[in-house]
Amino acid sequence: MAVPGRRPRVAGQGRRAPAPGPVVQPGPSPTGEGAGLLVVGRIGKPQGIRGEVTVEVRTDAPDERFADGALLLTEPPERGPLRVASRRDQNGRLVVAFEGVADRDAAESLRDTLLLVDAATLPPTDDPDEFHDFQLVGLAAELADGTRLGTLSEVLHLPHGDVLVVRRGEVGAGSPEVLVPFVAAMVPVVDVAGGRVVLELPEGLLDLSEETAGDDGGDGGAGGTDDSAVPDPGGS
Repeated sequence: MAVPGRRPRVAGQGRRAPAPGPVVQPGPSPTGEGAGLLVVGRIGKPQGIRGEVTVEVRTDAPDERFADGALLLTEPPERGPLRVASRRDQNGRLVVAFEGVADRDAAESLRDTLLLVDAATLPPTDDPDEFHDFQLVGLAAELADGTRLGTLSEVLHLPHGDVLVVRRGEVGAGSPEVLVPFVAAMVPVVDVAGGRVVLELPEGLLDLSEETAGDDGGDGGAGGTDDSAVPDPGGS
C-alpha cells in the first residue's frame, strides 16, 4: 500500500519515530519458532530477592500482555512458558513476577529471555500504515523502476526508529545488506498482499552497502549493527 506523506510504523512498538510515516510491531522469534510469534518483551535483571524481574516492554498493550494470569511463550523455548503472577510499575519500569520463579537465582536464569505471544491471538490493527514484523520479513524489495534489489530479511527497532534490513541477492550470511529507515520517503509502497516493498533510496546508498560488505572482518561482527551505518532520513 502507498503511504505518501506518512511514516509507516511497526505495530506494537511502544516508541514512535519523530517524523510522520509507517509503524512496525516487534515480530517473530529470531530463531524462527514461527512466523506467527511476536516479541512483546525481554526479561532484564532480577529485582529484589523474591524472583521478580524487570521487563523491557516491546508492545503497545503491556496491561493486556502482562496481565495477571497471562501465559507467555519464550525464546529460548526451554525457559517457558511463563505465567504472570503479578506485575507492578517501578519508576516507569515494568517489574513482573512469574509463577514458579521464587528467588533471585531463578530470576537470574531468565535474564535476556524473549517473551512471545501468538499473533493469531492479536486483534488486527486498525491503522493501514501499521505492520507486524512477520508481515514484512520475506517481502521482495524493489526499486521504483521495478528492479529487484533483494529480500527484506529483518526489522531493527533502534532508538531513533525502525529500520528495514534488505539482503541483496540470495539471502545468507555473506549477502551484502542495505539498511533502510522505515519512513515513507524511502519506503513509499508496502504491499503485503503483493509480497513486496518499493524503495526510494538516496544516491550512493547502494554503493555504501557494497563498500561496507567488503570491509567485513574488522570490529562489529555479526549482530553488531552500527547506528552510524543507517542513513538519516532527514539528511541531504
